[in-house]
Amino acid sequence: MSREAITPEFWRGVRVFLFDLDGTLIDSKLDLALAVNATREKFRLPLLPHEQIFGYIGDGAPMLVRRALDHTEDDSLVADALQFFLGYYREHMLDNTVAYPGVREGVEALAANGRILTVLTNKPERFSRLILEGLGLAARFRLIYGGNTFERKKPDPIGVEATLRETGAAKEQALVVGDSEIDVQTARNAGVRVVGVSYGLGSDRLRDHAPDLMVDSLVELVALVKR
Repeated sequence: MSREAITPEFWRGVRVFLFDLDGTLIDSKLDLALAVNATREKFRLPLLPHEQIFGYIGDGAPMLVRRALDHTEDDSLVADALQFFLGYYREHMLDNTVAYPGVREGVEALAANGRILTVLTNKPERFSRLILEGLGLAARFRLIYGGNTFERKKPDPIGVEATLRETGAAKEQALVVGDSEIDVQTARNAGVRVVGVSYGLGSDRLRDHAPDLMVDSLVELVALVKR
């Protein structure tokens, strides 16, 4: 759907925003890639190009590690490598990670406008909170749900459904904002609308999983909401 086709009615009832984290709010890809290669080095595997690792991100840490270990089916190896990866990443997850341009301004404006802001990510919940706290953004989000908060990750709708219950919002009052097909699928599975961002890790795959609208920044999203 084009920006021109979005009428004020599209936004009128929206009061709850469910933001993805990696690729939507924060640019964390370098720290993730470095942690992956540190893990491969620990297990005596050659380093991978960062661009290849970027393509593995989005389905949570266990799947990232499995893919990074050449898609191994050895669950014991994955468990050992995951433990190392999480420990390394915990120590280095704010070395290079920053909020994307326009995120801080967009979040502040939406919060000031009375919207309820939440995070729904496949990243572990504790890491998500620590990163947002480290970047000075955590206080703006009423809820922060991670990949280990519930028994199932995105694109399962369980996180959206929990957010709706906690905020007392109806489906038509909620909007998922994300950068990948996982976010679109999550929104569709939950029966809510979805806005894609053009700058994230998975934005190139959104052509085949079209959101209701694409924006180039959260500042642009705020302008549309206010319009």
